[in-house]
Amino acid sequence: MIQNIVERKIMWGDLDSLGIVFYPRYYVWFDNSGHLFFETIGLSLGTLWSERKILFGLVETSCRYIKPARYHQQIRITTGIDKLGEKTITLKHSLQSLPDATLLAEGFEHRICLDVSDPVNLRAISIPDDIHAMLKKAQEG
Repeated sequence: MIQNIVERKIMWGDLDSLGIVFYPRYYVWFDNSGHLFFETIGLSLGTLWSERKILFGLVETSCRYIKPARYHQQIRITTGIDKLGEKTITLKHSLQSLPDATLLAEGFEHRICLDVSDPVNLRAISIPDDIHAMLKKAQEG
């Protein structure tokens, strides 16, 4: 399976009043990591939107918090395909501390392929064959 890895340091603005990562930050990091995953396999979501009027819209997302992440901690977010359907894709994210690889959180994003050529009437479509083939190849590695 092809995966994308993002490493970053937790900064002061990522924290809540208890000095741990404010929970919405995980969703921002997962979303960013998902977009970078698509780029890693050669799919620019911006290009799909502008040239083909296709988006992978978010249907469901979740995060399971295992251990608190704290200020200045170095982390790694690993993203890959968990499930691939006719119209949908589920990306799985794993967030670990560095250098010991302790699992801090894990989550997923369930996305659906949308035709956005008419912004008033978005509609789910089957993932086009060329894109599905790229995703399948990434899933299989």
